[in-house]
Amino acid sequence: MSAENTAIIRQLYDAFAVGDVPGVLGLMSPAMVWNEADDFPYADGNPYVGPQAIAEGVFARCGSEWDGFAAVPDEILDAGDTVVALGHYGGTYKATGKAQHTQFTHVWRMEGGKAVRFQQYANTLHVAQVTGKA
Repeated sequence: MSAENTAIIRQLYDAFAVGDVPGVLGLMSPAMVWNEADDFPYADGNPYVGPQAIAEGVFARCGSEWDGFAAVPDEILDAGDTVVALGHYGGTYKATGKAQHTQFTHVWRMEGGKAVRFQQYANTLHVAQVTGKA
């Protein structure tokens, strides 16, 4: 199942890259628990529970506050029921006009072919500098 889990997460990032939010959400459990990194701008809603909360609290904000927001995995690591993605965020923050190339680590927990938990780790200082909050 671990190779399948890795393939599911790769599919999730591919869907996100083309703006297929329903496709992304469809790969999540209805009880999905999503946590943004401490001090990340969208951590104010932690934990987001369920795809709708994630769509509204995270994805909608990314879309409205950033031009060209992207989450690009450079490497996806298979750890059985845990999948780890190492990569970078891209995009330009609309309010400041500053672009980001923010390093991230995403830890996905999988059950029954669906993502059930997500934990983001990111360079929050860089994001604060790009968004004008540092």
